Amino acid sequence: MTGMASKLAKDRAAAAGFGSNSNAVKYLNQDFEALRNQCLQAGKLFVDNSFPAVPESLGFKELGPNSSKTRGIQWKRPGEVCSNPKFIDAGATRTDICQGALGDCWLLAAIASLTLNEDVLARVVPSGQSFKENYVGIFHFQFWQFGEWVDVVVDDRLPTKDGELVFVHTEEKTEFWSALLEKAYAKMNGCYEALSGGSTTEGFEDFTGGIAEMYDLKKAPKNLFQIIKKALDSGSLLGCSIDITSASDSEAVTSQKLVKGHAYSLTGAEVVNYRGRAEQLIRVRNPWGQVEWTGAWSDNSPEWNSVEASQRSNVKAEDGEFWMSFSDFMRHYSRLEICNLTPDTLTSNDYKNWSVCNYHGTWRTGSTAGGCRNNPYTFWTNPQFVLKLEDVDDDPDDGEDGCTFLVGLIQKNRRRYRKMGEDMHTIGFAIYQFHGQRDVHLDKNFFLTHAQTARSETFINLREVCSRFKLPPGEYLVVPSTFEPHKNGDFCLRVFSEKQAETQVCDDPIDAVLDEGLVSEDQIETNFKNLFVRLAGQDNEISASELKTILNNVVSKRSDIKTDGFSLETCRIMVNLMDDSGNGKLGMAEFATLWKKVQKYLKIYKDNDLDQSGTMSTPEMRIALKAAGFSLNNSIHQVLVARYADTDMTIDFDNFVACLMRLENMFRIFKKVDSADTGFMELNYFQWLSFAMI
Repeated sequence: MTGMASKLAKDRAAAAGFGSNSNAVKYLNQDFEALRNQCLQAGKLFVDNSFPAVPESLGFKELGPNSSKTRGIQWKRPGEVCSNPKFIDAGATRTDICQGALGDCWLLAAIASLTLNEDVLARVVPSGQSFKENYVGIFHFQFWQFGEWVDVVVDDRLPTKDGELVFVHTEEKTEFWSALLEKAYAKMNGCYEALSGGSTTEGFEDFTGGIAEMYDLKKAPKNLFQIIKKALDSGSLLGCSIDITSASDSEAVTSQKLVKGHAYSLTGAEVVNYRGRAEQLIRVRNPWGQVEWTGAWSDNSPEWNSVEASQRSNVKAEDGEFWMSFSDFMRHYSRLEICNLTPDTLTSNDYKNWSVCNYHGTWRTGSTAGGCRNNPYTFWTNPQFVLKLEDVDDDPDDGEDGCTFLVGLIQKNRRRYRKMGEDMHTIGFAIYQFHGQRDVHLDKNFFLTHAQTARSETFINLREVCSRFKLPPGEYLVVPSTFEPHKNGDFCLRVFSEKQAETQVCDDPIDAVLDEGLVSEDQIETNFKNLFVRLAGQDNEISASELKTILNNVVSKRSDIKTDGFSLETCRIMVNLMDDSGNGKLGMAEFATLWKKVQKYLKIYKDNDLDQSGTMSTPEMRIALKAAGFSLNNSIHQVLVARYADTDMTIDFDNFVACLMRLENMFRIFKKVDSADTGFMELNYFQWLSFAMI
């Protein structure tokens, strides 16, 4: 299926309700129920050939097939690891997540926070799975991926060394839900090693569909404790970490038993009465399950002796989880991550819901990958989105009226590309105050004359860039981009607003202003008639091959345009457009009309070759197409660049003419069939094949 057809099919599936948590997309088309039933009937354990128990599933470099770290690894089912394996025993708890040999503490911290909310956990870990009833070695999990939920199937063969799990495991080593969840997540991202290194926000979002914020605690807002407490009360997931300053700092343990470069879960925020004053406390969870803070307010520390017993109900010694003062937290930790949940995730009516908008887009070299605003020549070609804010917040935290909203820009599927030596792009976005037409893609002039109103805090090579804003009511233009131009990628743009907001794609409509029909013979000059007679030969008509000779004789004499010459295919397109008789040749009126078009297109080509290079760049082509009467959206521009541009993203004259002729032909066909101007047409097989062959 072509890229465009695949996109249309996906859009129709989403409109039909596919991709929700209750009707998740089946990853790799694997149906859990059907596969389990097949195994039950055959009396065999499931073997997942799409993620086999081989070295390549472990990794590609540090965990690659020839790595010392993978020597001695054997894939075993839980029944081969312990005598009485359990999927979940007495509920999923934070102590079920202990880190193994993989550097995915960011993911495990997110899983640990997941266990604090049973409703959220149930969306990721479907019920009815066990090692007893209907057990055939198959399990499944659901993850949010860029606007839709995906159901991922795995078998239960897990990497082990010396009889123990290599990666995530539970404290008791008899529960396997967390290890199987990690395997499903690794499968979705290509391999286990693809999970090494990341931000807890990534895991938060893939388990909830929410949007995550990140706070630098050295630049934190004054009301951060209130933000944390409100987030916890709203069911949000929170994580924190301590930055490292060198490679040797990674996983280094401080004198008070905090681990640098390690992802923690933040699980509680309380205010207690301590010696006559209010003390703000934060509860933190280490997914290692062992190393704990030993400073003030740690387990069994003397500070608790000065707190009334009624305020100690949530205080207990539990491996990996500890309390500390908010001031110590701010002093020792570097950053905080908060995942705000979507309305469909929150089951309680007590929570205040965000209003959510979600859009997909692509950056493609030569058409929509314009880079940041440091590149004024191409920046305007990036996808654009209009955000309309009308209602101010009900209860502003800072006492000032305004509209609070979050913008999150996610680059899709970049972990999967690590095997090919690629990684995250550096991404960000800019926001502009905007007044005007919403259905027009703004050109370079707008951005040269308007300063940005706001922007993402930084351009960074993380999966997502997210920032919180508060702006006056009005219309705003959001422009997501990579830092450098000409970077291919797919993205998802989300807007979470406190009050209802209207968001839409800002793109040109698809339309064309077409020239009138054939030039009449009485409008043709005598000199041109004589020229036609000489060129046409005895049959008094010009074929595609004759047209090729004529055009190439003309362009070969020009030094101001670069071309390899018109191909026979291009000339056939021209003849097909102008040939009313259907005999594959051009009469005098048809040739005169075509010649007039070529002269018009030559002028447009020259006018838009701004650097007088003799070729046209792809941004210049976009402007030239509009000058020729074609209004096209981003998707069509991407197709045209892929079809007509050279590898250096330039278009020579013959390809430019071929593009315009093909466009005009397609528009004429559509408008002729859609005689009622409905914007739709219906074709039978014969009509479709006839038109597609032109």
